[in-house]
This record gives sequence, C-alpha cells and structure tokens, in this order.
Amino acid sequence: MPKATHFSRRELCLMLPALAASSALAAERPVLPSKVYQFKDLPVQTHGPLTMRPVFEGYTHDGFRVAMHESDLAPGGMPHPPHHHRHEEMFMLRQGELEVTIEGKSSRVGPGSVVYVASSQEHGARNVGTTHAQYFVVELGSDK
Repeated sequence: MPKATHFSRRELCLMLPALAASSALAAERPVLPSKVYQFKDLPVQTHGPLTMRPVFEGYTHDGFRVAMHESDLAPGGMPHPPHHHRHEEMFMLRQGELEVTIEGKSSRVGPGSVVYVASSQEHGARNVGTTHAQYFVVELGSDK
C-alpha cells in the first residue's frame, strides 16, 4: 500500500501559486475537440511549388501541442531549405515520391511511407518524382 504524503501548511501555501499558474496556462490552451475535417473544406495556402492545407493545431487533454497539415509538392520542388526546430515531425506520404534528408542522410520514400524527424535534427524534403507528391505532416510538441 502506498505511503501517504503529508505536506505542512507552509509547503501547501508555496505550491498554490504554481497550481494557479498551471490552471491559467491550461485555460489559455483549449483542448482540440473531436471533429471530422473534410478535405474539401480545408483552406488552401500556396508557397511557390507547395500547396498546403492546414487541418488543425491545438492541444491534447494534458496540454501537449499537436498540429497537422496536408502538403502537395510539385515535381522537383522543395517546400523550404533544410531546417531544424524543437518539435518533432512525422511525414505520411500518400502519393508521389520524396527524397527526405535527415542529418545529411537521404532516403527515397513512396506512397504509404512514414518519416519521423526527432527534435532539433536538420531535415528537408524534395519531390524527386514526375508527379505531385501529396503527404501529411504531423507536428508533435512546441518550439518553446
């Protein structure tokens, strides 16, 4: 049986500001609701050879940031130069062929492939196929 933990009144008083700050932070980060996202309803953004459709961005029940967008990349195109960021990313290729480089190592991926990029690792992608590459990107965590 677990041993009960006892706190003095002083210790409890010292914890109250942290609990209040935690509650305020949670209130600023509303939890993503359950929802169906119809592809035809997603807003379209174009950046050079990349067409992007943001799907969602928000927080899970415990305050973990998650975001997703769909990308359509023209043949020969790169969405941006190789870069890195604190959040993790997953690419899920639906159609086409990408060359993905992570920390200087390149791999070609086709439909159904999944790429995971850990925090702060330099990575980039290029459409090496003859058709548009369509893929979903899921961001896990924040850059703060």
